[in-house]
Amino acid sequence: MPRILVTTEDFDVGAELARLESGAGAIASFVGVVRGESDGRELAALTLEHYPGMTETALAGIAETAMTRWRLTDCVIIHRIGRLVPGSRIVLAAASSAHRGDALEATAFLIDWLKTDAPFWKREDFAEGGSAWVEARTDDQKARDRWQIGGTTAA
Repeated sequence: MPRILVTTEDFDVGAELARLESGAGAIASFVGVVRGESDGRELAALTLEHYPGMTETALAGIAETAMTRWRLTDCVIIHRIGRLVPGSRIVLAAASSAHRGDALEATAFLIDWLKTDAPFWKREDFAEGGSAWVEARTDDQKARDRWQIGGTTAA
């Protein structure tokens, strides 16, 4: 059963990947880290907000879609919320399977869909002062759209 967690706490990547090892021949993962700059401006922090309940349901739906689309033994999505400083881990998406292809593709799918379909709101706080909400990016939508099947999306 996929592990879904939305938390203010940091996570242990090694422990999460070890949990996926049982019965797997391959484990693939993506760890996102808060950048130190955005559009040439130094970041002091990134603050993430979400809608409790709705966010976990959306993440679980993404994970379940991956589990049915690829031959996975398990997967995990962990996403942090709250105020995070540059260098902080923000997200883990990982998948395990008997073979590397399924694990790698499913992990790419998990992060591509999470970036566009999970209800998180991000505010960048700049070192020189001021802040701005992060707008949706065309590149993220294009990455998500590559997972369409027969003209319809996968979820």
